[in-house]
Parts: sequence; C-alpha cells; structure tokens
Amino acid sequence: MADDESRDMIPRSEDSTEDKLLFLQENMVNFVNQYNLPIIETSLVISKYLRILTQSLVGQAENNNEIIPPEILNPIPIEKNVLRSSISEFSLDSLLNQVDNDRMDIFDTIIRTIINSSELNFTDAILLLRDWESIIRNQLAKATSPGHLFSPLELPNDF
Repeated sequence: MADDESRDMIPRSEDSTEDKLLFLQENMVNFVNQYNLPIIETSLVISKYLRILTQSLVGQAENNNEIIPPEILNPIPIEKNVLRSSISEFSLDSLLNQVDNDRMDIFDTIIRTIINSSELNFTDAILLLRDWESIIRNQLAKATSPGHLFSPLELPNDF
C-alpha cells in the first residue's frame, strides 16, 4: 500500500499507540484549521470527550481498585501570565444558541470514530485531549467579549 493511502486510513487496533495518537492529532488539527473552528465549539467538543473518557476510566479504576494519576484526571494549569477573563459574565444560553452544531458534530465524529475504530487506549486519548484543553483554556482566559469565544482556535505551529 502506498504511503499516502496508509495515512488516510484509521490505524488498526494492532498498530502502535504513537500511530493512533498521531492520526487523531493530525485529523483534529486539520479539521480545526480547515474550518476555523471557534474556541467555544472546540472547547465544548473537547470537554465532552474528556468527561466521557475520564468517567469511563474512573469507573474501571474503581472496579479494579486502581488509582489514576492526577495528570489524567485534572486539567493542565493555566499559564501564570494569562489574565483571567470575565467569561462567566457572558450569557451561556446566548452563546450556545450561536454555535454551529453541525460543525461540532463533525468534529465530534472525527474524534469518536478514530478513538473507537483504532481502539485507542483511553488514558492516551485523555492525555492528548488534555493538551488541547490547555490551549483552549489559556485562550478562553484571555477572552474579554463574547466575540473572542467565536474567534478561531489558535494552535501552535508545532502542535
């Protein structure tokens, strides 16, 4: 199979974790960049998956009397030089009425399909999503108006 074809296919369950994570990351970055996905929409999808995956992992850990490390359960702290926004003052209902649910559904489907089809370990998926969450939270902390929430998510070049 040609290299271009293999890059387009979801990794198989027996493929390396690195290949699975790279495929997930590449597809997420490509979608966010291609559709200029706003910070708020990216945030809603990423937080949904972090909640689902973390709850599942916690349930499994409790059943097996295991302890999950804090870096998996907790968000990465916001950068110290980032000002806290007045985001809590924005009308949540008004903001949610303005999101593009179809675009969020596509982003959701990309994440779900890759995680499920490749059988990516939840711990690895969570750690990848924590990196996304960190970028999102730092940008949300800088928001001073509702318009900032609808600005495209800015991903670092090496992300």
